[in-house]
Amino acid sequence: MSAAEDRDQRKLEAAERALALVKPGMKLGLGSGSTAHHFVDLVGERVKAGLDVHCVATSEATAAQAKALGIPIGTLDDIPELDLTVDGADEIDPKLSLIKGGGGALLREKIVASASSRMVVIADSTKLVTRLGAFPLPIEVVPFGLAATRRHIEHVFGELGLSGPIRLRGESSPFVTDGGHYILDCSLGAIADPEALSQILSPIPGVVEHGLFVGLARAAIIAGAEGVEVLGDPN
Repeated sequence: MSAAEDRDQRKLEAAERALALVKPGMKLGLGSGSTAHHFVDLVGERVKAGLDVHCVATSEATAAQAKALGIPIGTLDDIPELDLTVDGADEIDPKLSLIKGGGGALLREKIVASASSRMVVIADSTKLVTRLGAFPLPIEVVPFGLAATRRHIEHVFGELGLSGPIRLRGESSPFVTDGGHYILDCSLGAIADPEALSQILSPIPGVVEHGLFVGLARAAIIAGAEGVEVLGDPN
């Protein structure tokens, strides 16, 4: 088995463990990304076998996947409160703070997570880190006033002693999110205080959302070579 195949197997194992949390009648948030893709496939198999759930997707890609599998998909207008959201992450620290947004769905992911009684993260063990920041922090911004917003973000980073390249995702052909926004990927290195950075980024005009998920995940299901580890309380 290649390294890529082994890692994909770990993702599947984490998704399988999370599937045990899904109960009939649940209002369920479906995450985005490669590990969440496995989870959605598994939910689809259960729905085909008769499971009754009502779901909200965190991205157009996940919604399309779910619909193709026959999973009932609504919106937060139809289902404003969810019992459980299962989603992936780009990085997870020991306090269950996350960096998300590598796939570009961070805004909807955070909205859905915030509407949920529980958010459980699933990942392979490469996503578990001692400190966030090796993965570039995505910040979703409106296209209008991009240069001014970027300068404001740089100033905020300086206040916290952070620095590093800030790149517009897609550069000359910018990546556009499901919400019609751009993403700035910020290579900051170690982030000593994710909560402080989260609080100082959110009020910046032009910033729609950022990829720091602090205080949202109740548990993380991490699959590695030694088996599946559960951090926090998923129940």
